[in-house]
Amino acid sequence: PDNDNPYLLYDDDDSSDMDTVADDLFINTLSASYTTCLLVSHGKKGVIEVKPEKRGKYIVCFNALDESTVTSYGSVGSTFAIFKKITRSDPCLEDCLQPGKDLVGAGYILYSSATTMVISIGKGVHGFMLNSSIGEFVLTDRNVKIPSKGETYSVNEGFMYQWPEGVAKYVEDKKNYKKAGKPYNARHIGSVTGDLHRTLKEGGIVIHPTTEKHPKGQLCLLYECIPLAYIICQAGGLASNGKMAILDIIPENIHQKSEMFLGSKEDVKEILGCIKKCEQTAETSKTK
Repeated sequence: PDNDNPYLLYDDDDSSDMDTVADDLFINTLSASYTTCLLVSHGKKGVIEVKPEKRGKYIVCFNALDESTVTSYGSVGSTFAIFKKITRSDPCLEDCLQPGKDLVGAGYILYSSATTMVISIGKGVHGFMLNSSIGEFVLTDRNVKIPSKGETYSVNEGFMYQWPEGVAKYVEDKKNYKKAGKPYNARHIGSVTGDLHRTLKEGGIVIHPTTEKHPKGQLCLLYECIPLAYIICQAGGLASNGKMAILDIIPENIHQKSEMFLGSKEDVKEILGCIKKCEQTAETSKTK
């Protein structure tokens, strides 16, 4: 960073400075809010304990910045999940490792042509836009609902040769107008928050499968998959890891990875059916 320029937050060749700034902002703001007792950050190895005199009853798990597109000047976002403390003792790891179905609230912030915040506290999904002239988020979208079926899929097709057979077949079928009725549109920003936001508005499916390099998936369950799944499900969509609902998974550790398929209900059901059918075919072949 240029120390002579206080407005330059990060170097073009290194997104780590921007990540650190965002992480510190989240940690400092939440720690000083008198509402939290534990914080889980993508940027920190362990759980962050809030000082006893400032503790509240909530746990916030967050990825302060989706750094994958920072240096390419694309849309970036923050994701967060809010849980309520469940133990009677001092705050501990058990308070963090709760399933998404027990969330108090969750959401994401998208930094693009406008700064947009989408949140849910279990009573629908609502969108807000930052009004910089007054320094407040203003309600712009009330009770957002995702279409039951879309015409778009979002996935990094560069790793297609590493995907499970069912996922690869689904994507190939979506390119084939004879099977899909008409070809689906491929839309992939590279920012999980940006891809999710478009899908929430327009319908379709976001696909983050396992690969040979990432056999457990690439997204972090606690502060990426769970909050995004919560938003989609509150909006009437579905979110799964291919075997069970994302919100039913009990995390085993704070940085646990997961694959994820989320979006319009009919699209997610279709890819899950394709995965199951291919797995059954493979199992039948083994028994012959």
